[in-house]
Order: sequence, then C-alpha cells, then structure tokens
Amino acid sequence: MNSIVILGNGAFPTEPYPLYLLDSAEGVVCCDGALEKWLSQDAWARPLAVVGDMDSLPQELQERFSALVVHETEQDYNDLTKAMRWVLREHPEVTEIVILGATGLREDHTVGNLGLLMEFPRLLDLGERKVSMVSDYGTAFAITGSCDLHLGEGRRISIFSADNSLRIGSTGLEWPLDDVVFDAWWKATLNRTSAPVVSLHFNHPSSALIIVD
Repeated sequence: MNSIVILGNGAFPTEPYPLYLLDSAEGVVCCDGALEKWLSQDAWARPLAVVGDMDSLPQELQERFSALVVHETEQDYNDLTKAMRWVLREHPEVTEIVILGATGLREDHTVGNLGLLMEFPRLLDLGERKVSMVSDYGTAFAITGSCDLHLGEGRRISIFSADNSLRIGSTGLEWPLDDVVFDAWWKATLNRTSAPVVSLHFNHPSSALIIVD
C-alpha cells in the first residue's frame, strides 16, 4: 500500500483537490470521531482502522466497528500522532501519507496539529516518506534542511520554525528570508513565490513548516 489518508475530526474537505486525494488513496485511517464524518460519505469504502482514545466516538459506533478500533488510552500525544504511529507500524511500505480534516472547527486542534506536523520528522521514523496536511485552503508540509521547492510562480507561502538559531537563505521569494530571525511565528508568513523554484538554504539541520496555497 503506497498511499494512505489519515482523516482527522476537523473540517471535512469540500474542494476538488483534497477530495481527489481522499478518493485516490489506497487506504484511509480515521482518527476517533472522524469515523462519523467518513460514514456520512457513503460512496467511500471501509476504513483500515479507527485510532484514538475514543473520547469522541459514540459507544454504538465503537461496538459496530470493534474489529477496526485501535483504542490507545495514553494522553501524551493526540489522536493524529497515534494514527501516524499505527500507519507506520502496520504499513511500513507506505510512501505517502496525506492528512485531511486536521484543521478547522477548533483553533487549538489546528495549531496543535500543524505544530506536530513540523515535529513528526523528529518524533517518528519517516524516512523518505512524503507527509502533508491538506485542507480546502492549502497544503502544509515539513522540511528539515536545505532544499528546492518546485511550487510555481505567484503562490502564497508562509514559513514557520520554532528554532530561533535557524537562519534560512532563500531565492525565489518576493521577500527573501536571509535576515529573518525565527523568534516569533509570524516572522516569515504572508510571502509569495517570485520564481517557479524556491531554494532554501539552512545554516544547520532543523525543522520548518511550509504552508502554500
């Protein structure tokens, strides 16, 4: 299985691109109460698993889908992280993981999930797997070092990092990052690509979150 979607219990996508990703995935894993949203879309197949602490999934559905429920009670990490761990454990062959429904409805879940996406390369053994978080409004993904991003010209882009020792040199952005100190979340937001390829040059290995739309 090469591509798996993890469906969170946030805003269910309605735009063509995330729905295409959902429809074309080889398997879907629901985070806890997201199973209810999945079941409301009766055109799709049975999920691979329902993972979480089951605090937002009605007992009736827990019993009905007991064969799929992976009940993890620890509270150090949220249901999204638990679902990621399940996918990596049960499907180590996966090459692409797309996270949908991880934003919207609750600001605290949105911020927490985006923060975790930036940390997943450190917390989990992702290897060369492609991991992204997609909504109706954009795509987010983490990078851990210097790279070239083939995004196209004129795209809106924001870059976040929790590492205030990180410096990023850049080409292909309307406002270069060379003098940015990442000591506040907003410092490299609301930028725009000025060339088809954006080149980012890290002064040391670190983590950064990219959001494009």
